Amino acid sequence: MLIVRSVVAEDLDPLFELIQKSEYGLTTLKISKDRLNERIEQSLFAFHQKKSRPNGQPYVFVMEDLASGGLVGTCAIYSKVGGYEPFYSYEIKKSVHHSDELGVHKEIEALHLMQEHNGPTEIGSLFLSPEYWGGGHGRLLSMSRFLFMADFPERFEDEVIAEMRGVVHPDGKSPLWSALGSHFFQIEFPKAETLTAESKKFIADLMPRHPIYIPLLPEEAQLVVGRVHRNTEPALAMLRKEGFEFRSRVDIFDGGPTMHADFDRIRVIRESRSHSVAEIARNVDGPELMLSNSRLDYRCCLGRLGLDEQGGAIIDQVTALQLNLKVGDPLRAASLKPQRSDSSGVPG
Repeated sequence: MLIVRSVVAEDLDPLFELIQKSEYGLTTLKISKDRLNERIEQSLFAFHQKKSRPNGQPYVFVMEDLASGGLVGTCAIYSKVGGYEPFYSYEIKKSVHHSDELGVHKEIEALHLMQEHNGPTEIGSLFLSPEYWGGGHGRLLSMSRFLFMADFPERFEDEVIAEMRGVVHPDGKSPLWSALGSHFFQIEFPKAETLTAESKKFIADLMPRHPIYIPLLPEEAQLVVGRVHRNTEPALAMLRKEGFEFRSRVDIFDGGPTMHADFDRIRVIRESRSHSVAEIARNVDGPELMLSNSRLDYRCCLGRLGLDEQGGAIIDQVTALQLNLKVGDPLRAASLKPQRSDSSGVPG
């Protein structure tokens, strides 16, 4: 059985070992063990605060295989981006070039550097060990964050973003970085990826401030602007069905798209329902849903949910044990997958 839970201090060693498997382009996971320990400490502080407003604190989650006791995945919510260190991205804007004399009318796309100090909430740092790909495990890991957000909306902003991994080759080469960033920073993409996880000051120091006309880039670089890595395509499709859309922002390093959603329009948040546990039974005849314990010591898993005549929740003994629930405790439920298809615009 797999369960998603809030991180604890004892997760440091196995979590650091897990993220060593992550590929190039997962910037927030390319960090040192000391930096990971700092993030876990910040997360523990955030989870222990009874009341909190979004000010940049991370909420880190891990997926544990209860059969083996090992960590097999991780994800996070960053309550707010920006602040002391701004959040950087490129916005794709079109400019019109017109000549009556030549009979030319053309729209040219350019990359405009944007920085936000008072930004939205970000979901990120999603990684699932490859041997657990498939079977809905990645979806559970990703969607579980929205059940947590639904129970504690005051901790997050009204807008939520997700930076998707752009096109990076297995050898660590990024077509956009090679064509653009490398000329200003004079370092390879993997090194830049590691540095930005530690500090963003070098971006302010070296990043070009003027618009970059996309047609002037090499063709290989043009083709990856707004595109995702092939392994990220399922995650992109999943977020689109949850209500996320592309709003012309891309990553400044690899060109991956940034997806946006209004908090209350995210499918899991909108459709989730809160119940009180009325009965813990041996077996439950009901649909299999995502179930969470609605607490800051967060736990979420798949389980069957029945309802009594008063709308009280009926769950089985195994689910109650894994979520640390007893009769009278609150519980939040949502379907793992949307009941109908939906889509939003990403290039191509």
